Amino acid sequence: MPKLKKARLESGIEIVDIGAKGTVIGKKEGRTYLTKDAVPGDVITIEVRKKKKGFLEGRLMEVTTPSPMREEPRCAHFEHCGGCNWQNLQYAEQIRLKDRRVTEQLRRIAGMTDFEALPILGSEEIFNYRNKMEYTFVSSRWLTPEEIATEEDIPDRQAIGFHVPGRFDWVVHIETCHLQRNEHNDMRQFIFERSKSLNIPFYHPREKSGIMRNVLFRNNRKGDWMVLLVVQEHSDEVKTLSKDFIAAFPTLHSLWVIVNEKVNDSFSDCPAELVHGEPHLIETFNRPNNAGSVEYIIGPKSFFQTNSEQAERLYSIIYDFAALSGSEVVYDLYTGTGSIALFVADKAKELVGVEYIPEAIEDAQTNAQMNGVANAKFFAGDMKDVLTPAFIATHGKPDVLITDPPRAGMHADVIDRILEAMPKRVVYVSCDPATQARDIKMMESKYKLIKIQPVDMFPHTSHVENVALLELI
Repeated sequence: MPKLKKARLESGIEIVDIGAKGTVIGKKEGRTYLTKDAVPGDVITIEVRKKKKGFLEGRLMEVTTPSPMREEPRCAHFEHCGGCNWQNLQYAEQIRLKDRRVTEQLRRIAGMTDFEALPILGSEEIFNYRNKMEYTFVSSRWLTPEEIATEEDIPDRQAIGFHVPGRFDWVVHIETCHLQRNEHNDMRQFIFERSKSLNIPFYHPREKSGIMRNVLFRNNRKGDWMVLLVVQEHSDEVKTLSKDFIAAFPTLHSLWVIVNEKVNDSFSDCPAELVHGEPHLIETFNRPNNAGSVEYIIGPKSFFQTNSEQAERLYSIIYDFAALSGSEVVYDLYTGTGSIALFVADKAKELVGVEYIPEAIEDAQTNAQMNGVANAKFFAGDMKDVLTPAFIATHGKPDVLITDPPRAGMHADVIDRILEAMPKRVVYVSCDPATQARDIKMMESKYKLIKIQPVDMFPHTSHVENVALLELI
């Protein structure tokens, strides 16, 4: 996208809709504008910086007429953090916009019009809803524009917080985050202050020096907490920090220390040491209609849905859409740790789960054993390579297929295998309605879209999940 030779101010732009990735869409005199940090109903002034065929893009300079749907953000870091780009928009309007976006994308991209659009399932908790948060230590934090403008010397710039969007080396220091239960703020603050008093050096991402790198907080709905300290070196000072932390929070369920000597922050392949408590958390989800419950083991590196309350409701929708009678062979593609598969296993004759990550399959097998599920088999590998005609011939054609792919959607080869196998029903779960609509369009020769159910998993963000039921024509 070409940059304009000279940025210019443009006023009187009315924000009329939301776009992708937290952007908003403005209109003025037939022209379209793209920006961030405004909400529908605002009239704004922007600094136009880029021009592309069809729209102009710029930075918000002033809200000249605030939208009646605006509200004051709860978070003191809202302006700079970037994690909750809709905290300034009333929640009822957030879910209305998400609901409309899902339906519009299915109609525009997939060309679907004859389907039942169930109203979006909003989150009962719009704060403190996450069960996992990760923070980054940095030796020299990002300064706000206001701090830079003062030209005052800030001698201590050590920080713990979130990366500035798009920057690996800039971190916004966080005092209080409202996305996870408040206990995690107390624990994070203790670790931050005690690390400084022990003179444990914080990591410098450009120089690749320092010890304290990240800290993760996980909790279940019972209130058990698992904390992961990610360090460059398990030094004596880190061991002292661990002891002091355990003493300060005696009900802590588990504490892990993970040594990451790599350049990047990914620690899935790094050694982890349990220094206190139990090796995992257990979360319990209840099936609908008193059909029993499922327990999930959550280890330090396990993937698990980050909004437990909404995940349980999401799985109940999948359970209902699958409409199993007990005689079906069910495939669960992109099964992860088998969380959806195990949730529906009580109504399946046989269940086959496929997932790319081998460690996730190990978790799925452990969870199956813990729940006494004997009718589920799990396989690891790239979906397009595993789901072959020979694989389907070996394990039986699916009567019902559940798919929950990553944001990029399904590979065309995977869609071809589904069309060849012709399950009676497909339940398609997606975190990106646009790629879901694209895939549904590719299946229209054999499948009809019956109904959809959007679910808001992440209040105050632009993300939305959607469950779609397709039936064989």
